[in-house]
Amino acid sequence: MIPQVPTRDPFTAMLEDQRVIILDGGLATELEARGHDLTDELWSARLVLEAPESIRRLHLDYLEAGADCIVSASYQASVQGFRHKGIDEEQAVRMVRRSVELAVAAREAFWAVPSNRSDRRHRRRPLVAASVGPYGAFLADGSEYKGAYDLDADGLADFHRQRLQILAASGADVLACETIPSALEARVLVRLLESIPDCRAWMSFSCRDGTHISDGTEIAAIAAEVAESSRVVAVGINCTAPRHIASLIAILREVDVGPIVVYPNSGESYDAEAKRWLPGEQQQDLADNAARWVEMGARIVGGCCRTKPRDIRRLRRRLLAGARSTRLASDPG
Repeated sequence: MIPQVPTRDPFTAMLEDQRVIILDGGLATELEARGHDLTDELWSARLVLEAPESIRRLHLDYLEAGADCIVSASYQASVQGFRHKGIDEEQAVRMVRRSVELAVAAREAFWAVPSNRSDRRHRRRPLVAASVGPYGAFLADGSEYKGAYDLDADGLADFHRQRLQILAASGADVLACETIPSALEARVLVRLLESIPDCRAWMSFSCRDGTHISDGTEIAAIAAEVAESSRVVAVGINCTAPRHIASLIAILREVDVGPIVVYPNSGESYDAEAKRWLPGEQQQDLADNAARWVEMGARIVGGCCRTKPRDIRRLRRRLLAGARSTRLASDPG
């Protein structure tokens, strides 16, 4: 009998074959910029019900801008969240799954165009990451930037378990456990990931400054802890002010967490009570910053809230200009 060689998961395969994986940018904030009212507890997940084509179109726009991996509209999509809006459980489960199906459909439409997979572009088939937002996203009160929860470990596990199982079976290439503000929640997610066969995820934290995640835990300690899991394929930071990223990358490199993922917001701050973005630091160019973060060791880069397809297009061009000899795919034009 010929021994079976373990198959690399798609995300790890792309990491091994490319110097950098480029993520997409903001989803909900860009949908708002395109005229959708998301002042709702479900945020972007509401459009999975009401305007799915707008989500699919935005995914496609990010792919055309040069993203190697797009993140689904499931950040705030949970069975509990849909049930709270009066939707029955069967449809709620279907809507969580549907959030990933929209991203997969956009990826397949993009890849079906011959010019998108031509020799000139050297593009690998793009990946789909299923977003796993924190419990704070369900609360819709800004808790994903505080991590001060009213649940213990068992309560957090009960909240996340069903959604993780749905998303792991949704057809996504990897899970994106993102904007995690709490060390306790990170540990719970790792434990749940390890209970799901063949599941892989990245873990990215929201951070209050250049050394701590949002609940005050030092990122060095919790990042090193979660990186020990074979189910965690990358560790990093998202939805955090750009001014903190360099310091955080340096810490993650020091504790050797493996591949580092970075996708900050634009630098503005979010007022959870007023449901609006407030002016923050001077917005810096994502492309120039990303080039520096890659030089520091980041392997997966993109944008979070208030970043746009044009930012991802510039980011790709900037990285290509500085690394022509790498195996990063060429400019999508």
